[in-house]
Amino acid sequence: MVRGKQTRVLLLNDMERLECTLFRLEQGFELQFHLGPTLQGKSVHVHTNYPAPGKKFVSSSFRQLEWVNPSGREDDSDKYCKLDLEIAGSYQYYFGHEERTGGGFIVVDPVLRIGHERKILPLDCITVQTYLAKCLGPLDEWLDRLRVAKETGYNMIHFTPLQKLGASRSCYSIADQLELNPDFSPPGKNITWMDVGNLTEKIKKEWNMLCITDVVYNHTAANSKWIRHHPECGYNLVNSPYLKPAWLLDRALWHFSCAIADGKYSDSGLPPFIENDKCITILRGLLWTEVFSQLKLWEFLQVNVEKAVEQFRKVLQAGEPARPELEGKPKLKVIQDSQYRRLSNTVDMQLALEIFGRHTNGPKSIQECCDWFKKSLEELNVECYKEMHSHHEKAINCIVGTFFYERLVAHGPQLGPVTRTNPLVTRYFTFPFEDMAMEQENQLIQNPNDACHLLAHNGWVMGDDPLKNFAEPGSNVYLRRELVCWGDSVKLRYGVNPEDCPYLWAHMKKYTEITAKHFSGVRLDNCHSTPLHELIKPDLYVVAEVFTGSEELDNIFMTRLGITSLIREAMSAGDSHEEGRLVYHFGGEPVGSFVQPNLRPLVPSIAHAMFLDVTHDNKCPIQVRSVFDALPSTAIVSMACCASGSTRGYDELVPHQISVVKEERLYPKWNPDALPSSVGEVNLQTGIMSGKLALNKLHQELAEKGFTQVYVDQLDADTVAVTRHCPSTHQSVVTVSRTAFKNPKTHQYREHLDPMYIPGKIEEVILEARTVERNAESYVKDERFINGMPNYMVEIREHIQLEDSEIIKQGDATTKGRSEFVEEIVFEKLTPGSVIAFRVSLDPNSQKKVGYLRTQLSQFNRLYKSASLTDSNVPGILKIALDFLMSKLTLAELNVLLFRCDAEEQEDGGGCYNIPSWMPLKYGGLQGFVSVLSEFRPKNDLGHSFCDNLRQGDWMIDYVSSRLMNKGGALREVGKWFSAVFTYLKHIPRYLVPCYFDAIIVGAYATAVDAVFNQMSSFVQNGSTLVKQLALGSVQMCGVGRVPTLPPLSPELEDVPVRLNSVTKQEEQCCVSLAAGLPHFSTGIFRCWGRDTFIALRGLMLLTGRYLEARNIILAFAGTMRHGLIPNLLGQGVAARYNCRDAVWWWLQCIQDYCNIVPNGTDILMCPAVNIFVHELYQVHDQPLYVVIQEAMQCHMQGIEFRERNAGPQIDHNMRDEGFNVEAKVNPETGFVYGGNRFNCGTWMDKMGESDTAHNRGVPATPRDGSAVEVVGLSKSAVRWLMTMNENGNFPYSSVTIHRDGTEQSVSYKEWNQRIQENFERFFYVSEDASDPNEQHPDLVHKKCIYKDSYGASSPWCDYQLRPNFTIAMVVAPELFTVQRAWKALEIVEKKLLGPLGMKTLDPDDLVYCGVYDNALDNDNYNCAKGFNYHQGPEWLWPVGYFLRAKLYFAKKMGQEKYNESVYLVKNVLSRLYTRLERSPWKCLPELTNENGQYCPFSCETQAWSIATVLETLYDL
Repeated sequence: MVRGKQTRVLLLNDMERLECTLFRLEQGFELQFHLGPTLQGKSVHVHTNYPAPGKKFVSSSFRQLEWVNPSGREDDSDKYCKLDLEIAGSYQYYFGHEERTGGGFIVVDPVLRIGHERKILPLDCITVQTYLAKCLGPLDEWLDRLRVAKETGYNMIHFTPLQKLGASRSCYSIADQLELNPDFSPPGKNITWMDVGNLTEKIKKEWNMLCITDVVYNHTAANSKWIRHHPECGYNLVNSPYLKPAWLLDRALWHFSCAIADGKYSDSGLPPFIENDKCITILRGLLWTEVFSQLKLWEFLQVNVEKAVEQFRKVLQAGEPARPELEGKPKLKVIQDSQYRRLSNTVDMQLALEIFGRHTNGPKSIQECCDWFKKSLEELNVECYKEMHSHHEKAINCIVGTFFYERLVAHGPQLGPVTRTNPLVTRYFTFPFEDMAMEQENQLIQNPNDACHLLAHNGWVMGDDPLKNFAEPGSNVYLRRELVCWGDSVKLRYGVNPEDCPYLWAHMKKYTEITAKHFSGVRLDNCHSTPLHELIKPDLYVVAEVFTGSEELDNIFMTRLGITSLIREAMSAGDSHEEGRLVYHFGGEPVGSFVQPNLRPLVPSIAHAMFLDVTHDNKCPIQVRSVFDALPSTAIVSMACCASGSTRGYDELVPHQISVVKEERLYPKWNPDALPSSVGEVNLQTGIMSGKLALNKLHQELAEKGFTQVYVDQLDADTVAVTRHCPSTHQSVVTVSRTAFKNPKTHQYREHLDPMYIPGKIEEVILEARTVERNAESYVKDERFINGMPNYMVEIREHIQLEDSEIIKQGDATTKGRSEFVEEIVFEKLTPGSVIAFRVSLDPNSQKKVGYLRTQLSQFNRLYKSASLTDSNVPGILKIALDFLMSKLTLAELNVLLFRCDAEEQEDGGGCYNIPSWMPLKYGGLQGFVSVLSEFRPKNDLGHSFCDNLRQGDWMIDYVSSRLMNKGGALREVGKWFSAVFTYLKHIPRYLVPCYFDAIIVGAYATAVDAVFNQMSSFVQNGSTLVKQLALGSVQMCGVGRVPTLPPLSPELEDVPVRLNSVTKQEEQCCVSLAAGLPHFSTGIFRCWGRDTFIALRGLMLLTGRYLEARNIILAFAGTMRHGLIPNLLGQGVAARYNCRDAVWWWLQCIQDYCNIVPNGTDILMCPAVNIFVHELYQVHDQPLYVVIQEAMQCHMQGIEFRERNAGPQIDHNMRDEGFNVEAKVNPETGFVYGGNRFNCGTWMDKMGESDTAHNRGVPATPRDGSAVEVVGLSKSAVRWLMTMNENGNFPYSSVTIHRDGTEQSVSYKEWNQRIQENFERFFYVSEDASDPNEQHPDLVHKKCIYKDSYGASSPWCDYQLRPNFTIAMVVAPELFTVQRAWKALEIVEKKLLGPLGMKTLDPDDLVYCGVYDNALDNDNYNCAKGFNYHQGPEWLWPVGYFLRAKLYFAKKMGQEKYNESVYLVKNVLSRLYTRLERSPWKCLPELTNENGQYCPFSCETQAWSIATVLETLYDL
């Protein structure tokens, strides 16, 4: 399979600690660390212990990674640092700003190689067989015994430890970690580790098999010689004195056990042979009276009261000055004696003095204090007694429970009477001395030379935290008798680093080096509480078995120990259903999964599994289930998409557990000619070995050939079908296994199974096999060899045709629909213990269609080159590359291809695609589909309603192509391409349709997006991902509807787009218009708004390079000018409303921006504008734009005053009559533009009351009459610009001429500019000084050091409300502001108004603030009913752009430190906006949010000016 460079992206978030998360990667992958929203803008450092190229791995050595910023500027959305992963192992990373704030681990899988050619053995190919090394005999006989694994198809051998064993002869009790087991040396020869290495190398190169072995780090044999010389390597009573009480209890229990064995308690009803509940009750009582009460272990926790009181008395008599009185109520605590001697604990005498000794003035009061202190100590001692008593209770329960299991329950080991060999309980500590009385033993503790040899045994604790070392201080496991103890081993004590126990670390390092030198991998035995830092080896295959019961804890072991695979076993399943679930859980993707992109987020993994039918230390399946289940259960395991394996003996049907402790017999050798009666030899006629060979071969083939998809089907209670599917060839292997958990001889199984329907064409039966009895002697356990049951074998037939099968017969082949070819399978003899496996391909027609489809998809992703076919009759349109077809589309056509919401689609007579069982898509174009696919593709959610719809029919497929085919021109050609490629899609099996539909749509979408960026400015083309995503908003918002939205432009203009009207068949202009927001403001008269258009135009059209379309919009609005204003609502030119004072100033700002940004931009001033009211108001038809600009300026200076046309409820059913009177003028003293009245709202904060219930209908929530601060700023910007343009010869007017009192007066732009400049801060700044003479209403000041929202409002208190509008003036006319004042005001805005995504529209300290917008709520709340608070708190996004731009501008003036801080703030806000944009199915930014960034359902999901001002911020950055 062709696979390009694989890149995974890990998003770093502040305070996110992922140490319990498993991230698995392969060698050759690139890992990129990206900054999450909480870190963008900060100076973040990423450190890792992954070695630099050419360096060795040292787990404690970290290096800092370097940041790469592909776009080189703007935001941090693309900034990353990376690792090229070439070395296997577990590696740590951490990151932080000033200190460490997060981190985790990554695990890089090893690459295993076999044979002379060093062929790669994929992890999922592994089939391992475990051998008890001590049962292999002398080394020169090993190959004959190990050949069994080779001949039955295994490719890995796991050996238990090869070292010299301890006295118990347990495989895991090692006497010397450095010495080879002498049993492996034949007489007269001394075998060395080199001989073992030569053998494993021979097996690797000649047999193509790897060898791994166990490493045991946690314990050593109790009789290890080296532990006698180095007792510090264990937990003894010198280095671990806290174990003394537990040791005393252990010895007391030994003496008690000996007394029982000697019959001393027989008269008390407790004989050596205990066999009933009455004896157990007596045992409990005697444990209390004879053991625990006698030991008085509570004294190890208590204080010697008399001694402590005497010491306290002396302190009091010495009259030491008391320290200041302590706060609260301090409590006296016992200070434990470090040597754990009886009654030797103390308390803090200084604390005692402060609690009990504050009032001492004479002997009498000293005695009272001592009595008080004594009483407290006695209470403490009672608590200590209770604590020890609870330990005793637990210990007795554990002792009795263990005794009951070992001697009385039927399934236990049945140890029989209590003897010295089988004592009452296993001893927890070594005792390398002659037997002696308890009193003498107590003396041993006092002598360090003896006490150091009293060592704690190892074991495991049921239900304990596996990460916790139960022998360390603070654990009471030994005292409470909770340890399931291995009495043949000593627990090793490493400490934290090599300095803590030098000999042990050096010894184990040599042990590890020997193992790593001669073996390809290791199995970690008993990893629980292993020293985690010891084992990280970057070049080994590491497997382990952990029993945590938690995937999170599993992950900790995986990452800390560098484990590659965790051992799982089928024997944990109680039935076939659970066995099948394990197959699904441990690997593979669902059949029909989506193809994931090569660059994608790094997602948490589950641990790679080594799934075994049985492990070597578990019960025998034949005893637990039945002999007939061995074959079907191993078949189910073999079909898992992970490593698999077994234990020697399983395949030979050995009917008992091969004990790692007691087994001393040898494994049989391989002999192809051996007879079933030959106990010392085996071959493929033995047990299920022939079946295992076929299954192992199949397992390896499936992994090698990429059968990575898995489907598990429970056919009935005992029958499991497992499908493995290859996503490139679409070939499948289906294995049906009929399990036999219960013996068919004694259990009634169903006689008939329902037929099975397999989609596709069955090519062959790969194998059919069943377990049968044969005529041979019954099983007799051999004394020399580990023999199996000779009277059972497997009947197997391989690679046969369906009609030749003896287990099934072929039913009817049917076709479901035009593309679903299904074969029926009838089970005739699938008896319990049987297995059958089929190879299934697509039917020939589907195979061809998939091949043709993959050919087309290969233009998007070379992955599809494999299994592609050439169609000799390929449609002509498919001979043209899609990128070429899309390169012919204009951005307006790409708006149709990619976007258009439901209202836009309905205007054209259609609608967005609706999934009946779910919901309609957000867009009719490709983005509608991509948004949904990107949600469930990473999760492979094939059960999603979207996928169901695709599987059930072609409706969605036809929608995509027919929608485009109905358009004209280049869009129709793209539609033809979709139609042709979908013809292939419709003729493949329905289960494959979702993944191929996804591939087509995603490929086409990426091509379309490239076509968009190719037509945009270099700012976009070279910009970050965030810049590009926002630039797509330009395509989203700018389109052409069925009816032209803009009024006609002058025929004199060049490059005006035209089209043929479908009704009149006449040519008409079709200029792009800018929708205010989707979905509410997208079509008809409500699409286009003057204010929204020109707030958004710079960001969406000028910065993206859409200059021609920007020109057309500017000129179209120039043609609508009336009374010196442009309309608020354009209303397609027929329902225009001139009720806003600010739109004309935003229009003028955009003309200024056009002239500054566009090459030769001032040419626009000469362009003709067609006035649509020519017959009404004007004599001239076309006027140059500069004349229209002058008209606007002149009208304002003259004074605009009129009543809206058609005033009344027909144009606004909420407004009161006075509100239809429009006024906009210039104050001749200050130069400020002012206007409006308290019954209308002429700026962007334009909410009109609508509620009769709350009595706010017809009342504007925010009239902002007088001089609104942003309008003053915009007018200053326009006046300054026109003054400069005139000076440069680009604008013919230097002044405006007005008529006042019958005379003509002239005001120059220079003079007008000067007046605004001189008066702005005088009248708008709210000073800190209460006596400022410019402050007309000091009683109304609510916030100081800010700029007023307006000046001269009819309700003066409105002027003083803190709103974000003055930041707009700061951007367009920064010269109006004193730097220090501006900075202070911005700090207040940041603190009070900045939300997660937008700006609060009102100070939250204001009495009428309400941050939740609910337009549907109609109640008696005047301030909120029917959304009256639209601009009284909800957080609007577009002002945030102006705030951030103002912050950057003035931060530069404040110096580098402030600028750096501001850049961090800006990047941080941008990152939150990016996150919102990424997560939105609309792929855009909303109009507003409720308070604190909460989602607002009444907001437009995507708003033009929200996107535009964020783009402008990025441009400034």
